[in-house]
Amino acid sequence: MYIPFDQLPPHARLWIYQADRPLTKAEQSEIKPLLERFATEWSSHGTGLQASADLLHNQFLVLANNENATAASGCSIDSSVAFVRELEQRLGVSFFDRTRLAFLQDGEVKLVGMGELKEKVAAGEITENTLYFDTLVNKYGELQDAWPRPARNSWLSRYF
Repeated sequence: MYIPFDQLPPHARLWIYQADRPLTKAEQSEIKPLLERFATEWSSHGTGLQASADLLHNQFLVLANNENATAASGCSIDSSVAFVRELEQRLGVSFFDRTRLAFLQDGEVKLVGMGELKEKVAAGEITENTLYFDTLVNKYGELQDAWPRPARNSWLSRYF
């Protein structure tokens, strides 16, 4: 059962997939109905999930499920990964590259390779106050309250 993204309960579980580039307006128009259809049809052992999906900041695909209603099973999570892989093929984009971190700088999403992080911190290009899109956030309430969050409030705090 589809739930509008902005009506998810704070405890809803999230899966965040970061694209390796911003999606174009045409790609966004193409993907949004696919997201809604997937969320509508997503199920666990034959029981429909109270699910939603959205595209945030033109670069983050977010799938969500109200786990209090029906928990996502391993098979349903596998089906969501397969769906995201299909989107990758369709759009020519990667949603599974975990070697690049996303920051909000000058109103835009900027990607930084893991290997560049220490250098960017040392140069002052990334500070403890730089807003970071932490893809490890897994609850809707946390996404609403603190996403992106200052880098110091994430696992990146060890760099400052």
